[in-house]
Amino acid sequence: MAVTIIVDYLVGIFIWKMEGNKKRLFLIVSLICNIGFLFVFKYFNFFNSNLARLAAFLNWNYPISNLSIILPIGLSFHTFQSMSYIIEVYRGKCKPERHFGIYALFVMFYPQLVAGPIERPQNLLHHFHEEKHFDFSRFVDGLRLMLWGLFKKVVIADNLALIVDSVYNNPYKFKGSSLIIATYFFAFQIYCDFSGYTDIARGAARVMGFELMKNFDRPYFSKSISEFWKRWHISLSSWFKDYVYISLGGNRVGKFKWYRNLMITFLLSGLWHGASWTYVIWGGINGFYLVFAIWTSKLRDKFYEVTRLEKLPLLKKFIKVVITFNLISFSWIFFRANRLKDALYIIKNLFNGVRLFPKFGYMEYKFDFYLGIILISFLIIIELLQRTTKIGTMLEKKPAIVRWSVYAAGIVFILLLGVSNSSQFIYFQF
Repeated sequence: MAVTIIVDYLVGIFIWKMEGNKKRLFLIVSLICNIGFLFVFKYFNFFNSNLARLAAFLNWNYPISNLSIILPIGLSFHTFQSMSYIIEVYRGKCKPERHFGIYALFVMFYPQLVAGPIERPQNLLHHFHEEKHFDFSRFVDGLRLMLWGLFKKVVIADNLALIVDSVYNNPYKFKGSSLIIATYFFAFQIYCDFSGYTDIARGAARVMGFELMKNFDRPYFSKSISEFWKRWHISLSSWFKDYVYISLGGNRVGKFKWYRNLMITFLLSGLWHGASWTYVIWGGINGFYLVFAIWTSKLRDKFYEVTRLEKLPLLKKFIKVVITFNLISFSWIFFRANRLKDALYIIKNLFNGVRLFPKFGYMEYKFDFYLGIILISFLIIIELLQRTTKIGTMLEKKPAIVRWSVYAAGIVFILLLGVSNSSQFIYFQF
């Protein structure tokens, strides 16, 4: 971090002064530095292992061994934030930060250092130059957001993880309903885990007077895959859109190059999440979803016209939301599976031996299963209410006794239902 901060701080200043090829040269220096560290720490062993397997298959001698190094927490997040700064300065959309301490703070701002959201310099840097004053309403709003994020993490996500982990860590014991339920539970687990962290980060920043960008916007209510990626991990999705997809030409090119741009963007997004073929395939599946949606757009419009679903907008929306959720949940199989072999087994056996009351392990799943259903239902109700009014805004209008009763109930549920031996946030590994 010290090296990348110093390099990018100096490069940003030099880029602002330079023109033409010299300007581009300094951009390349910064990208090599950032991507180089990312490659060595996160991807070297992945590519090296695959090259070793290929060499063994071809009976070639391959003497290079893997590195014994630890992946720094949040490496992908602060690296992408540093790269966004340099690219924005290069494009002339942001002036370089002359104060070294403030630039370092931009990269290392503690609430979002290890798991985002990935902020753009023009959205965050100016906050560090402003004098902050204590604001009680902002303070309460930040703490309330942190409480909700903590509830989503330790109560919803970590309780769902008990079932997800029992199945996905040993999938060969299960078939049918158990695999389906674990997959659906993981869809909500990863959402509550990651959006829970984001709420805690945004709440902590808000307490201090900093406003971080919204990273999730009720993504499972999306009516299409395209809409989903505008509402899920917004800071990363917009990063890849602005710096990869549009740089490749976006949709302003021929049809096949458009498809290529989508696939490259999502394959890189999958690789960003982890040095494993399961993540690459996960990214490829989502890229294919978007390409397939383009191919079938006219056919789907014709279907809605023939079935007269256009006259039943709520039913049409419900069907589209259900289809989108199931497509995304299917792709999560590759995201969660420990190995490609496990993911293929799960897909093969999803509908093998479907039963009303699935078994998890050696006992009929009772309390945890029903608790998971209740928690997911509670989450959906809250997010439905938030379509029109934020819960925080609703609470502010209530008497103090109502507000504090809700806060106390949240704390009690965290203490009673929170999983005490929970693991780290899922996205810390990225």
